Amino acid sequence: MKTSRALLSEFLGSAILAATVVGSGIAAEQLSPHQVGLELLENSLATAGILYVLITLLGPISGAHFNPVVSFVDAALHTRNWWRAFSYLPFQVAGCSAGALLANAMFALPLGEISTHHRASTPHLLAEVVATAGLILVIFGLARVGRAAATAAAVASYIGAAYFFTSSTSVANPAIAVGRMFSNSFAGIAPASVPGFVAMEIVGGLLGLGLVSFLFTDHE
Repeated sequence: MKTSRALLSEFLGSAILAATVVGSGIAAEQLSPHQVGLELLENSLATAGILYVLITLLGPISGAHFNPVVSFVDAALHTRNWWRAFSYLPFQVAGCSAGALLANAMFALPLGEISTHHRASTPHLLAEVVATAGLILVIFGLARVGRAAATAAAVASYIGAAYFFTSSTSVANPAIAVGRMFSNSFAGIAPASVPGFVAMEIVGGLLGLGLVSFLFTDHE
């Protein structure tokens, strides 16, 4: 029963997160047409806000990962929970995909549309390494110094800031990169760009893992 609750938590959290990212992007396009900076601000504020809520609410149930990189880094750092990381993966991807479709439905967009927003330039891919490594450093660095209670606020703040200091707007999550293929809107990512994003997010996760292991050795 506990495992079922955790898997449902990861699915629901991932779905709500993706629905917020995609839905707020659609709303921003409609409310502030042709004002990209304002659209990005609206999108980032909604994403940061829902991250705080979801981590606070679902953290006690599943750890509130919503991100395969977080799940696998957690397993690597604690040399356990590999089964959990693998079991979370399909629920995170399915949740993010369902959330994107839900956002389309809420704004009367076609459910079957696929994004045409190509984003896999060299600067964007480099930005995904930076964004993901920073996210891992924030989450697991706080855990190692006994400040895990601050994770919700810290992650929300980091992602909100990373929307603007990274050229890729800090996707930092392979599951949501896949989900964003299913909306040809402000937050969409073309299928051809997704493999590059996922690969660089994995690289960023490994870099973040190395940084956490080196910087916080005394707090392990």
